[in-house]
Amino acid sequence: MRVVIAEDSVLLREGVQRLLADEGIETVAAVEDGDGLLDAVTEHKPDLCVVDVRMPPTFTDEGLRAAIECRRRYPGLPVLVLSQYVEERYAVELLAGGASGVGYLLKERVADVKEFVDAVRRVADGGTSIDHEVITQLMVRSRRSPVDSLTPREREVLGLMAQGLSNTAIAASLVVSDGAVEKHVGNIFAKLGLEPSNSEHRRVRAVLAYLDS
Repeated sequence: MRVVIAEDSVLLREGVQRLLADEGIETVAAVEDGDGLLDAVTEHKPDLCVVDVRMPPTFTDEGLRAAIECRRRYPGLPVLVLSQYVEERYAVELLAGGASGVGYLLKERVADVKEFVDAVRRVADGGTSIDHEVITQLMVRSRRSPVDSLTPREREVLGLMAQGLSNTAIAASLVVSDGAVEKHVGNIFAKLGLEPSNSEHRRVRAVLAYLDS
């Protein structure tokens, strides 16, 4: 796997690079701003971009906007965003811009090496990995949507789906049967107006409907 890292903090940039190297993942470019990210993606055509949200010159949302632009120029380019905060507007825009290969994690997750590497591989393979805290904050800010019709358990299942877990993994996490999870997933699809299906595309559409609510 070939990765481009965009992070203005030298310590974190080098730390992520070494962590990935220990897992046999090559960093082909490590840059410190949005323009550098766009140039590196154009030059290297990486398998994944790991991008900080706040970078020079204003340290607001340059990284996230650059990630969205990368996805616009190169549809399907896997992008894993790292942030100390939940940037609501651009988070939804990034996630809604494509049905695969997107992730949004809070930086504290990097400390959990296994969780972070799992997210890197999942997103690079076209899956999703959305931090539970991101889901929670966006959910709290949402008002009057089809998501409101979900039961507490269905919301819990959808939150775990957003983190990229399979039905089997969700069942293990909630200590219920696979059949129970499949029933919840079917109910979620129905309430969100999505045809029931276990395909990745339908799962991601459900998550996007959740975030866009």
